[in-house]
Amino acid sequence: MIARVLAALMLWIAAAPAEAQTRVVDGDTLEIGGTIYRLNGIDAPEHGQKCGTWNCGAEATDALVEMVKGRRVTCDPISKDGYGRVIATCYADGNDIGGALVDEGLAWAFRRYSTAYTDAETIAKARSLGIWSGTFTAPWDFREAQWTSAAQKAPDGCPIKGNISRNGRIYHAPWSPWYDKTRINTSKGERWFCSEAEAVAAGWRAPYWD
Repeated sequence: MIARVLAALMLWIAAAPAEAQTRVVDGDTLEIGGTIYRLNGIDAPEHGQKCGTWNCGAEATDALVEMVKGRRVTCDPISKDGYGRVIATCYADGNDIGGALVDEGLAWAFRRYSTAYTDAETIAKARSLGIWSGTFTAPWDFREAQWTSAAQKAPDGCPIKGNISRNGRIYHAPWSPWYDKTRINTSKGERWFCSEAEAVAAGWRAPYWD
């Protein structure tokens, strides 16, 4: 009996899938096993965004990379957004990732969608941590300004660039630090998209930062 139980246990262990790799998309978005998770209740500066002269977007992204590196990352799904991403509260070895970013002043509490981290934001602001130490543009305003400017120049007002490279099919939104350097060659199958959801549905992905 014991031998049969042990044999069944070993078979289950052998059949269990390996833990999926966690990839960082930006300061508030993760990809785990092909699923994109948008951290609930926060909005981090975009990777190419600055707060005054400080590269706050890059620092937020780098902080998220360090938080998940070598750790077991789990996510509790809440809903899906209009881009097909799963809105979730995610944890690195049991520690709330979104809460840690707000605690350090590397993300805003996304009050229009959640009040989960408003108290943490108040404390970070009172302590002048991170984004609260100087001047900044809120990421939602930054994205809107970048989108409006790029859409005026893009074909049919669709400013997202779908690039094909040795890393695969990668799309760049107007706030990507590589946006201005990316050239679209439609003869190679590259194309323009009107939304991130459209790009994802067509098989393109956002760049990784880890």
